[in-house]
Amino acid sequence: MAGPLTGLRIVEIAGLGPTPFTAMLLADMGAEVIRIERPGNTHLLGLDYDILNRGRGFVQLDLKSETGRDTVLRLLAQADGLIEGMRPGVIERLGLGPDAALAVNPALVYGRMTGWGQDGPLANAAGHDINYIALSGALHAIGAEAPVPPLNLLGDFGGGGMYLGFGMVCALFEAQRSGRGQVIDAAITDGTAHLMAMIYAMRQGGQWHDRRQANILDGAAPYYGTYQCACGGYVAIGAIEPQFYAELLRLLDLDPADLPDRGDQDNWPLLRARFAARFLTRTRDQWSAIMEGTDACFAPVLAIDEAAAHPHNRARAAFVTIDGHEQPAPAPRLSRTPGQVRPSSQTEPVNLDDVLARWQA
Repeated sequence: MAGPLTGLRIVEIAGLGPTPFTAMLLADMGAEVIRIERPGNTHLLGLDYDILNRGRGFVQLDLKSETGRDTVLRLLAQADGLIEGMRPGVIERLGLGPDAALAVNPALVYGRMTGWGQDGPLANAAGHDINYIALSGALHAIGAEAPVPPLNLLGDFGGGGMYLGFGMVCALFEAQRSGRGQVIDAAITDGTAHLMAMIYAMRQGGQWHDRRQANILDGAAPYYGTYQCACGGYVAIGAIEPQFYAELLRLLDLDPADLPDRGDQDNWPLLRARFAARFLTRTRDQWSAIMEGTDACFAPVLAIDEAAAHPHNRARAAFVTIDGHEQPAPAPRLSRTPGQVRPSSQTEPVNLDDVLARWQA
């Protein structure tokens, strides 16, 4: 069954983090993606198998050579899109910038991924996920006494790779009507700020305190947070609405009449202490048996090695085994043209002549 992006041809300049993630998104949905690696540098993460590189093959080209540059331009002449994540100006110095690419293919969608963006005072500075989410106001809101980076999910993948993928699909859709390509300037700082839209609105509306662990969604509210259990494991509670909170109290066997008003934030520390003491009376699995599937807004906090085996994830086939490696399945799910993981070429490059012949046909 063909995916929704079947027929699209994408050239990916190999990189780390958000760019291979974007390429994986497009490949999962059916696009044919060819990754260009530097000779002898096929495993940027030092992994024999990188899930982010699934569903596509690679070729090895020296982009600093005239032959390598000309070969990329031949691919781009037949491609629909390009993904690159170099610092501003680097790929231009290689002779493969937007002007050169669009000259050989005016309909090309040129996707650019950076942390700070293609312009601005910080455009040429080095940085990583933690720096980009710091500038966006997001990192300040996460953690307890000190800000805590949420892995690199919020910046690299959420504010970066997802937005590059969305921008490219938007531009590819428009190019089908106009016949004209364009450049996508995807900055992680921009995308992370965009993800913070609801929090910015709450702050401006007086419903968000601009400090950590002082709000409903940042771990301060006793009914929206995590609790340790008798076994040392944790559970997650999100009983915000009154009816869900009432169900939580019922399953905890706590009498609402014996508890202070949760609407007064001064009562939150006492409520949290009462909840914490109750959760410590049973193991995580025992609480799961009591609360999972109820309206208490409950879930066990699973370790990475546990997630794929959970009955809900198994029932939805949220994880698949490809090339002998367990990994997340494509998302989201489309009813008629769903995405799927295709075999990868992780160790041996694909035949470049075959690719060029097929793309030129």
